[in-house]
Amino acid sequence: MRARILMIVAMVLVLTSRVSAQAPSPEALDAARGLVVTMKLADQYKAMLPTILLGIKPVLVQDRPEIERDYEAMAATVGDAYTPFYQAMVDRVAALYASAFTIDELHQIEAFYRTAVGQKLLEKVPALAQQREVVVQDISRKAADELKARLTDALRQKGHKL
Repeated sequence: MRARILMIVAMVLVLTSRVSAQAPSPEALDAARGLVVTMKLADQYKAMLPTILLGIKPVLVQDRPEIERDYEAMAATVGDAYTPFYQAMVDRVAALYASAFTIDELHQIEAFYRTAVGQKLLEKVPALAQQREVVVQDISRKAADELKARLTDALRQKGHKL
């Protein structure tokens, strides 16, 4: 779950850094916000708060039980402080989608995600992305090993000592 949330954070940061300088129309932003909600991205951003709090806990608590008790009590009350950041994620991702697609395309994409197949895709994508990453890393590692062996042999044949 934590890896999934971190992956989402990374995607948000990468995607939001590419939003064009020209602001989308309010109608496009509304359509894009609807898509963000339908894609359940807003729910995923809300679910990030516990992971963020867990990540900063060791820095603040420093293995001190007296601080940990107070931290736990206060952590339960900081949800309101997260709201502007959550809203910024939703707004910026909506702006990204609004800049990348026409209003009609946004409605079509949202319509797809409202279908049973679209919902199944949303459900399966995180696990498939993790599995895909494992496959890519495994094959890349094997390719690197093979390429290294071939290049080592070729360089040795040229008289280089490796």
